[in-house]
Amino acid sequence: MKDQQYYFHQTPPELCNDIISNIPFNDDDILLEPFAGENGFYDNFPEELQKHRCEIEDGLCFKDFDYEGIKPTTIITNPPFRIGGRNCFFDILLFFARIHHIKKMYILGSSYCFNSLTPPRMLKLNQAGIYLNKITCVNIKKWAGRYYIMEFGRVYNDNFDYYLPIY
Repeated sequence: MKDQQYYFHQTPPELCNDIISNIPFNDDDILLEPFAGENGFYDNFPEELQKHRCEIEDGLCFKDFDYEGIKPTTIITNPPFRIGGRNCFFDILLFFARIHHIKKMYILGSSYCFNSLTPPRMLKLNQAGIYLNKITCVNIKKWAGRYYIMEFGRVYNDNFDYYLPIY
């Protein structure tokens, strides 16, 4: 039996369905849900597309996935925000940004996650060839604070910018 903390952080199934239904998939997309939890996203992936999942509770760590053999093109997930007591959101984004056949990432994160994307970190993501393209704000009643669906892609978007100096 999984503990109460685990269940608290599961993405509401209705939200998973709404997010998936608003993604313009390509016929050749290969989908990966690297933090599957109870498969909220994975179960809503279009049946006609190749889909994969990882879940540490099932012994399938995202770091051990066969990225070179399977070559996923799209990541859709609600990742853990804290691992070992520290904010790991940026590290997870950078991990996927460095896998060049991943073309799109749809990441659900809190304001805590979004605020971790400092200008120097955004520069690192951009240097890895991944850019913030869209943000959608959502309310999740059972969770505190605001949550955002952050869409990252390989195409530069000049609608999102940042200043590197510290003022």
